[in-house]
Parts: sequence; structure tokens; C-alpha cells
Amino acid sequence: MDELTCDDNIIHDELCEQVTVDMPDENELYDVAELFKIFGDSTRIRILSALAQAEMCVCDLGAVLNMTKSAVSHQLRILRQAKLVKNKRSGKEIFYSLDDDHVLSIINLALEHIKE
Repeated sequence: MDELTCDDNIIHDELCEQVTVDMPDENELYDVAELFKIFGDSTRIRILSALAQAEMCVCDLGAVLNMTKSAVSHQLRILRQAKLVKNKRSGKEIFYSLDDDHVLSIINLALEHIKE
């Protein structure tokens, strides 16, 4: 028999009930999956990684990441809609930064995980 399956056909009702009660609802799990889709693009991860270092404008991000302003702007729009980055205007310039510490935590946890 496959070592990854049970030899018995026993359902542990109490355990299953507790897990069912404690699990997030379907909508929350869907939103988490959508968030991970956003993180699933290496260009967006590169942008988030740069913004983890400093607040930057589109031109600076393009220079650091060797990307066009148009490509950076497109990805920033997606990241902003997902509430992963925020912006602020300073004169004619718009500077981007991570929306909050949770975004940095997700990036750091992912980096820590892949280094194990």
C-alpha cells in the first residue's frame, strides 16, 4: 500500500469537526489564493523586494530593475489594486512603498523558507 495513505478507513469525527470550525471561510481562502497569484509573478516580487529597501518612484524602479517605465507602472497598478503597495505624491513625482509591514513579512518568510 502507498505509504502516504491510511491503511485504515477511520474518520476521526472530533478532529474533523474542530478543523472544520477553525478553518477560514471559502471567501477568505479564495482571497488568499488570489493574493498568492499576485505574488506568483517574479517581476512583481522584484518590485516588492526593491520597495522593501526604499520608497521609490517609477523611474528609479525602472533603473534598478532594468525595466521600462510602462512595464513598471503596469505592475505597480496591479500591486496597488491588491493593496500591496501605496503611493504618495511629492510635487510632480509619485513615490511608491510597501503598503504595510505584512507585505514585508510575507516576502521575508518566503525568502526564509526557500533558504532552508
